[in-house]
Amino acid sequence: MKITQIGLYLITLAACIPDSNKKLRLADRQLMPLVETVLTEEEQKRLTPDMIIDSLKAGNKRFVNGSLTLRDHSAQVRHAVLGQYPKAVVLACIDSRVTVEDIFDKGIGDLFIAKVAGNVVNEDILGSIEFGCKVAGAKVVIVLGHEYCGAIKSAIDEVKLGNVTNLLAKIKPAIDSVLVVDKNRSGKNKDFVHSVCLQNVHLAIRTIREKSQILSEMEEKGEIKIVGADYDMETGVVTFLE
Repeated sequence: MKITQIGLYLITLAACIPDSNKKLRLADRQLMPLVETVLTEEEQKRLTPDMIIDSLKAGNKRFVNGSLTLRDHSAQVRHAVLGQYPKAVVLACIDSRVTVEDIFDKGIGDLFIAKVAGNVVNEDILGSIEFGCKVAGAKVVIVLGHEYCGAIKSAIDEVKLGNVTNLLAKIKPAIDSVLVVDKNRSGKNKDFVHSVCLQNVHLAIRTIREKSQILSEMEEKGEIKIVGADYDMETGVVTFLE
C-alpha cells in the first residue's frame, strides 16, 4: 500500500519519540500539559505592578484566542505546598461564568481570588486583600466587573430577599450615580446595566482606598496598583479601566 506524505511524516515523528513515551499517541504528546514553576518569593519581588498587569492582559488574549496554556494542576499543587507568592488579588463576582484563572490564563499559585455577588467590598473582603498584598506580597489589586451581572440587575430592580437585600444595598450608590436619557432605569435596559456595572467597579475601588489605610498607603508608595476591569462574557475580552 502506498504511504502518503502525511503518513510518512507521522511515522518519522513517532520514531523520534523516546521508547518510554512510545505508548503515548502523537496527539497526546502534542497536548502534554506543562508543569510551570510556581512563583517563588524572589521572583515575586522582582515583578512590578505594570509587569503583572501586562502579563494578565497577555493571558486574556490567549483566552480569547482559544490558546490557553495546558497545565498539570496536580504537579503544581505539590510544587506550591510549601508557600504561595501570588502576583495579584482579584475581586470578582460569584457568577459561575466568571472563571478568573481561565480568563487570565493563570495557574495555581498565581492569583488570590475573592468572589462575592456584585464584586462588592466589605470588611472581610478588605481584610483578605490586605493579607494578599501586605502579608503575601501581591502587587496588583483588580476589581473585576462583568456584563450581564445578576447582582447588578437585581440591585437595579430593588430585589428584596433575606441577606441579599443588604448585599445589594452596597450597589445602590453606583445605580444612583448613573443617568439615563430615556429614563428606563430597569434591569432590562442593557446600556443602563452596563453603565452601573462600570460605576460599581469604580465604587469598589474608591471604597478600598477610603476604608483601607494599608492599601492606600501601599498604592501611594508605588508598591501596588489598584485597578478596575470589565469582563465581556460574549467575547471573553477583559477591558482594563482607566
